[in-house]
Amino acid sequence: MTQQGVRWTAEQVLALAPDDASRKAGSRLGTAGPWSESGCDGTGAVWGLCKGSGSRPYQTVLDTSGPAYKCSCPSRKFPCKHAVGLLLLWSGDDRAVPDGTAPDWAEQWLASRRGRAEKSASTSTEIAAAPVDAEAARRRAERRAERITAGATELEQRLADLLRGGLAAAERPGYGLWEETAARMVDAQAPGLASRVRELGAIPGSGPGWPTRLLEECALLHLLDRAWLGRDALPERLAATVRSRVGVPTPPQGPPIRDHWQVLAQYDTADAKLTTRRIWLYGRDSGRSALILDFGAAGRAPALALPVGLTIDADVTPYPGGGQSRAALGERHGTPTAAEGPPPGGTTTEAAERYGRALLDDPWLESCAATVRAAIPIPPKDGDDTWQLADTEGELALPMATTATPRSALWKLAAVSGGAPVTVFGECGHRGFTPLTVWPTGGREGVGLT
Repeated sequence: MTQQGVRWTAEQVLALAPDDASRKAGSRLGTAGPWSESGCDGTGAVWGLCKGSGSRPYQTVLDTSGPAYKCSCPSRKFPCKHAVGLLLLWSGDDRAVPDGTAPDWAEQWLASRRGRAEKSASTSTEIAAAPVDAEAARRRAERRAERITAGATELEQRLADLLRGGLAAAERPGYGLWEETAARMVDAQAPGLASRVRELGAIPGSGPGWPTRLLEECALLHLLDRAWLGRDALPERLAATVRSRVGVPTPPQGPPIRDHWQVLAQYDTADAKLTTRRIWLYGRDSGRSALILDFGAAGRAPALALPVGLTIDADVTPYPGGGQSRAALGERHGTPTAAEGPPPGGTTTEAAERYGRALLDDPWLESCAATVRAAIPIPPKDGDDTWQLADTEGELALPMATTATPRSALWKLAAVSGGAPVTVFGECGHRGFTPLTVWPTGGREGVGLT
């Protein structure tokens, strides 16, 4: 059954807010009091006037099929508190935001947005049809490959020096040596190698057992180095994975997959330079999982945001390489609809086996998507800090990755379960299982944990 213009839940709206301050301020505006001339239509548009401190109300218009936002307030946050408030009002009170026809000021922005989308599609078609200087592209790729090869060769020497000197000595130079090595990899146009080198620098002195962890990461980095240096002898899928892990930019390839994609999870990670948003999708017809990545400058939320629990009719194009789920989100068709419940799941054993199979194609894979059905979260016992996801069928109990999951999310998972079996979607990897969304038994709406 298809529902046009489905209204989101308050949780889905608040998950789009860029920070806690916007969530709190938007929640205060999620009532009918400050709003007038509010409305929505079947295309996903929502609009309204919000009374502010000035004489003129703020004009707020949204396109929930994007989603995208426009407000006349001076805020630089997207969505701003007025957009969050209007979405909350729209999600909870169909009388305050009834179906109608957009006013001129809202229609102008909506028409402009549609025009930009059509122009972008036309431009993409023209670029795809434009002749490509294959010889110039080949020369650029060769020059980059030569620089990466020089960097990988230097990195191999530095790893050999580290092992000859003994891992215990790795703690003495401090982080500066690793940062210098990472900078050399950046100069070699190998950002993937640079990122892994920086991770090495954080291991010495990180707690009991750090030499073992350092040795494991050095082995993976050595494997990636050797794979790059011998890439011509690798199968194409593995060679594509190596290029991706080293940091060679590769566009998505292959025909787009049009499907009804359920939004399973969305969360952000950040470092000093970049905010990375990870969005997991599940194709209802294809049965495929897809990971969409979007990026924003440090301290700024990425532009792409998809509320968990909705289903979008969209084109998704996978990136090349084995064992990877990353894909690019393309054209979206129509408005989002409500999800029909959790995706198909398996046992905890099957989740671990799936990750093991994925490692055959991509030995550097941190984790893969997994849905576990009929599972019970088990909090730590006295004197222990280990959370587990137990299988009601008596199979393997997966440790949960407490370093990657806030304790509040783990207790939220336990509260939703209440000791009863639940369906949990998350990422299963070498650090354990990271829960991202949970569905109570028989429930159609998932509860986000991030």
